[in-house]
Amino acid sequence: MRVRRRTMCVATVTVVLLVPLAACGSTEHAGSAERTPAKAAKGDAPARLPVPRGKGSEVPADFNGDGHGDLVLDDLVKEQSHGDDAGIGVVYGSARGLAPGARQLLTPARNAARTAGQLPALFDAEATCDLDGDGFTDLVISTDPPYDGQGRPPVPLQLLFGSPDGLTGKAVTLAVPARARAGNDWPDQPVCGDFDGDGAEDLVVHASDRQLSFLPGPFTREGAPSAATAPIPAPGNLPTGPAADVDRDGYDDLVVRTAEGTASSALVLGGPAGPTGTGPALPDGIDVALGDFGEGTRLDAAVGAMDATALRYDLPTPTRATLPTPGSMLTAADFDGDGKDDLVSSGSRLRLFRGGTAGLSAAPTVTVEPAARGTTRVLTAADFDGDGRADLAVRTYRGETKDTVAVYPGREDGLLASRPAVTFSTSAFLGPEQSS
Repeated sequence: MRVRRRTMCVATVTVVLLVPLAACGSTEHAGSAERTPAKAAKGDAPARLPVPRGKGSEVPADFNGDGHGDLVLDDLVKEQSHGDDAGIGVVYGSARGLAPGARQLLTPARNAARTAGQLPALFDAEATCDLDGDGFTDLVISTDPPYDGQGRPPVPLQLLFGSPDGLTGKAVTLAVPARARAGNDWPDQPVCGDFDGDGAEDLVVHASDRQLSFLPGPFTREGAPSAATAPIPAPGNLPTGPAADVDRDGYDDLVVRTAEGTASSALVLGGPAGPTGTGPALPDGIDVALGDFGEGTRLDAAVGAMDATALRYDLPTPTRATLPTPGSMLTAADFDGDGKDDLVSSGSRLRLFRGGTAGLSAAPTVTVEPAARGTTRVLTAADFDGDGRADLAVRTYRGETKDTVAVYPGREDGLLASRPAVTFSTSAFLGPEQSS
């Protein structure tokens, strides 16, 4: 689960890294001022393809509504080390899987809303869900609006709505009604889910110390929720997604962490009034993944730490187990289509534990071999080709100007980890030709 907190510098601090981020004031070239900065190679970018027009779907992260999941990419490689952030990249899915040629670049200049007349410099993807219920997934984006430190800060979150052509047009600022705010904290950490069970996607954001704002959907195209409630108490300050209905009662639930890094967390249970009930506490850990790993009738939790991964089967009153393997970053998805989620543990290696009727396998059944050398992290698990099995998208990061994205397809006999179906670099998003 991705955890972000707002800082005073432009770069965003992450605890659970999808990809490594440059720190504020990188020292990559310290002591070598005369060295020529590295440049990104763009000559091998996949040829541009039109974004397929869709008619709407219920597939997660399907911005153009064609029935195939799409991939969002933050922290794209730059033209040169220490260069400006290129923006947010989107690669669209198809019947053959992810199609790197069908891509869009989202930038503040083309897609952001202004705050007090200013465009943001920070433009980071945070969450995906169909907030207006039109069958096209929308993107929640984090920005850095101007703020002088006095009084209540402006809302930093913006909504970019999906369409038959994908993510186009201008974003709007998320409207967080005054009644739903508390104190003078930033309303950030957005998590999507149907927390009140009415069939519409809602948002939960951080409000203040151990309080959350619940924003029920559907949302208007002006970014306003359908209602506003007073802030709700929470067991921590960091709501994290994705949300899931862990107790199968028809209401999505979410995990709230107490702090960044190794910290405790607890479930907040949804209900007719939204996420108002505090569920069981989870063990201390760096990351939490919710999934149906195989035991019981309800969902399970995996909590990753540097020495082992704690398992809590059949929430919210769980049975306990442990995987004797580190799991600083965890991803749950059904890669073989058997109806049970598998678990990818991303520590020093990417290892897959298969789910089954007895729970997760005690040892990894697959080890992902990265398509390139470098620091490899999971981007997401999604069904890009529509075959009913999740595919695994990973990124190998080799500095601010070099990377490789690889997609490993799910199959009936498990994840095909030896040969990616697609590889490309996010340098494909660089250059003036990406403006369309």
